[in-house]
Amino acid sequence: MYSNICKGIFIKRLNRFIALVYVNESLELVHVKTTGRCKEILQPGVLCYLEKSNNPNRKTKYSLISVEKNHVLINIDSQVPNQIIYDAITKNYIFQHLQTKNIKREVPYGSSRFDISFYSQTEDKNYFLEVKGVTLEENRVAKFPDAPTTRGTKHVKELIQAKRSGFGSIILFLVQLEEVDYFTLNYSSDQEFSKALELAEKENVSIFAYNTKIQSDNIELFKEIPVILNEKYSDNFRI
Repeated sequence: MYSNICKGIFIKRLNRFIALVYVNESLELVHVKTTGRCKEILQPGVLCYLEKSNNPNRKTKYSLISVEKNHVLINIDSQVPNQIIYDAITKNYIFQHLQTKNIKREVPYGSSRFDISFYSQTEDKNYFLEVKGVTLEENRVAKFPDAPTTRGTKHVKELIQAKRSGFGSIILFLVQLEEVDYFTLNYSSDQEFSKALELAEKENVSIFAYNTKIQSDNIELFKEIPVILNEKYSDNFRI
């Protein structure tokens, strides 16, 4: 849930964290709540929604949380996917068959730190789970990533190694909009990540995708959607 929501007109992104937005009849510097590029949605003139801060000491009064693209609202808050999935597991909305307990966040393994870990009473083993927020949509198809991600590739490789070592491994893509039919890789953006994810599927790392219901002041988990990988590269990819 968000509070103090207002509309704005996106003007331009000045850097990774700051954008210029026309809001309440004035130009404002606002905090951008994503580290992704989001070039396909952060276009001049699009309608956006901002959350006004109650903190008088903040350098920016507003945070940019969602943007309209072709009348579809897309949440771009990169902090929210982990929280949504953590809550869904703790409230037993997803992975009920694993009978999860000891659910933790930000758990180190190897040289990575995974978003969530839990113990499965059903399988009597620990699981590691990495959550990736997805904002890229083309013709009702959700795609990841929207830019090269060496960090993401590293996480996938570590999850493969964890699976080989006897742990459970899950990669979950949370699509931050509702109107998509399935999830796939954005091969043209990052071949190394695509290779790693295809190999992860072959190594029996569990891969899931869910979409979300979006309103201007909230985002909630909706339903699982199909994951369709084209397997372009993984035959010649090893770690």
